[in-house]
Amino acid sequence: MLLTITTTHRPATDLGFLLHKHPDAVRAVDLSFGRALVFFPEAAQDRATAALLLEVDPIGLVRRRRDDAGGFALAGYVNDRPYVASSFLSVALGKVFGTAMSGRSADRQELADTPIPLEARLPVLPCGGGEPFLRRLFEPLGYRVATSPIPLDERFPAWGDSRYLSVTLRTTARLQDLLAHLYVLLPVLDDDKHYWVDDAEIEKLLRRGGSWLAGHPEREPITARYLRHDRRLTRQALTRLLDEDQADPDLDEERRDRQEAEVEDRISLRDQRLGAVVAALRAANARRILDLGCGGGTLLRRLLAERDLEEIVGVDVSHHALEAAARRLRLDALPERQRARIRLVHGSVTYRDRRLAGFDAAAVVEVVEHLEPSRLPAFERTLFAEARPGTVVLTTPNVEYNVRFESLPAGALRHRDHRFEWTRAEFEAWATAVADRHGYAVRFLPVGPQDEQVGAPTQMAVFSR
Repeated sequence: MLLTITTTHRPATDLGFLLHKHPDAVRAVDLSFGRALVFFPEAAQDRATAALLLEVDPIGLVRRRRDDAGGFALAGYVNDRPYVASSFLSVALGKVFGTAMSGRSADRQELADTPIPLEARLPVLPCGGGEPFLRRLFEPLGYRVATSPIPLDERFPAWGDSRYLSVTLRTTARLQDLLAHLYVLLPVLDDDKHYWVDDAEIEKLLRRGGSWLAGHPEREPITARYLRHDRRLTRQALTRLLDEDQADPDLDEERRDRQEAEVEDRISLRDQRLGAVVAALRAANARRILDLGCGGGTLLRRLLAERDLEEIVGVDVSHHALEAAARRLRLDALPERQRARIRLVHGSVTYRDRRLAGFDAAAVVEVVEHLEPSRLPAFERTLFAEARPGTVVLTTPNVEYNVRFESLPAGALRHRDHRFEWTRAEFEAWATAVADRHGYAVRFLPVGPQDEQVGAPTQMAVFSR
């Protein structure tokens, strides 16, 4: 069983520092089911590859089994476990690359925190659900997936292909993210685990997948397969994922809306902001519009009143927010023609999603500041490189204006869930760079009353492709 990880980041030999393995040495680790070997088949300045070779002892596994019920007599000896990427490989990743998976590097911490070009190759990967399911797992995480089928028997082509694929995954990401994705998704693809699954598996899943799994479009099947389809464990895990994905679990969507509005209510900033966004969308002559991070549906309600719009799609990572939006829009009571114009979709602004492609415009209103800064490249890729709407209208707070809010303590951000707030110069630098990278022009508009010293409370960028 083999996994190789390659980088072309220069100097590529720094991969050894990230993995805590010396490129000139072979590291052997004994495991309960066999032995893992780590070595570098290539280690140059422009390209380095680390290989994890796992030798599974099938006879030893059979001898350690206490439950021999089920299956045929030789099933324990004649199987694919020594040759395919499965939960055995996940366990080996945790044992051999545990420090790298945690994101720690005593010698190259800055590099460990930096996305770098990475390629993972798995020569024999079981794919329960086939290549389409494989792509649905990895492509939303930003991977470019290349596969080739493995025939059942090359001597008998008529037998067709097996359920195994040779797979190459390419991405630009932190090494710890690649390892975490493999750790969780390999047993999901195999749809089996070689050990007993109990409540401790929920903790493993949340530890390795908590930062990305909650917003993944295939969250439910991933969780169910990882937990061997145990309904009780799956329910618990999904509940905790949803709870932990809410940035402020003590407040429901409407209360969070009120909290931010209390700061901005003095100048009716929310109404001015929504009016500016709708005006920009009108000016773009957009007919099919995405509201990314639609929350409780405040903007969607205004868009629904625009009779020229043909399709309106609200997207949010929170089921609770979508339920609030459905109530606010009174979807159940809308006339059939109105109801056909609007949809609510569960999804994330940081994961690739084919459903977001092909729209005239996208509105991203007071969303970006809720993302961790490390997720901004994923957001940029999802929206500007993959969805590529003709127009993007994006608003975010101007942190310089915060000193004018009397109710806001000095140095505090406008909302307790904001991960950052940009100055005008910071926002313009980020937006200009994004526009240049993806073939957009961008212009900037102030929203709200302008102050000579600190500008307007909201800053808006309108990207045009």
